[in-house]
Amino acid sequence: MRTSRPVPTLIAALTAVLLSVLALAPHASAAEPRPGDGGPRPIIGGGYAQNAPWAARLFSGGTQTCSSTIVSATWILTAKHCVGGGALSFRIGSLDQGSGGTVANGAQTVTHPSADLALVRLDRSVPGSYARLGQPGTVRVGQTVQVYGWGATSRCGSEINCQSQYLKVANLTVTNGCYDAYYGQAICARPGDGITAGGDSGGPMMAGGVQVGVASTSDRQSTTAYTNVTAYRSWIQSVAGV
Repeated sequence: MRTSRPVPTLIAALTAVLLSVLALAPHASAAEPRPGDGGPRPIIGGGYAQNAPWAARLFSGGTQTCSSTIVSATWILTAKHCVGGGALSFRIGSLDQGSGGTVANGAQTVTHPSADLALVRLDRSVPGSYARLGQPGTVRVGQTVQVYGWGATSRCGSEINCQSQYLKVANLTVTNGCYDAYYGQAICARPGDGITAGGDSGGPMMAGGVQVGVASTSDRQSTTAYTNVTAYRSWIQSVAGV
C-alpha cells in the first residue's frame, strides 16, 4: 500500500471535512424490510449478513451513527470521524441494530493522530467472538473482500432515511493503496455487488476472515476507501493489546 505524505495542516483539515461523508446521525426508516422479504437491499446493493458476531452498531447520544467491530473483550475499533459526538454506546453481536446482542457504553476513546481510526474502551467486559486483525500482506490488489455495515441502502438523497435495520455485507475488489479522510494509509476498492454509504463508516473490510480495513470514505458509485488496519497494527496493539 502507498505510504502517506506530509500535508499542510489547513489543506488536511479541509480535505478531512470534505471526505468524511460517511458519518451521519441517522434514524432507521420505518419501512426498512426484514431479511428475505424482497425489499430494498443494503450497502447500495449487496445482501444481508448471516453471521458476524464481532459486528457492533455505534450510537452517539442514543442516535445510530456508524458501524464498528469488537476486537477484544473491552475494545471497539471504528473510524475517528465517528466518535466526535461523545456519549458513545454499542449494540454488539446482533444482526439487528435495534435488539439482541449486548449493549455497552464507551468509557474511553483513543484516536489515531493521523489516520481515520479510533479505539473505544467499553465500560465493561463483553464476552463473545472478536474480529481478528490482519497483518501486513494480508490484503492485495485484485483480491475480493467483504465489507459490513448498517448504512444507507440506496442513493436516497438524505441517507438518514434509508439506513438498514439489519447488518449488510457486500463484495468489493481491492484496486490500490490510497488515503483516508485524514490522509492516513488506506485501501481503495471498487464495487462488486455493492458499495458503502452513509452509516457504514467505521465498519470492517474483511479479507479471508480477518479485518484489514475500517470504512472511511465513499463516493457511493465507483470507489470506497478503508483505513488500512494492517498498516496500523502496532498502534492498535499499543492501545488495545491486540
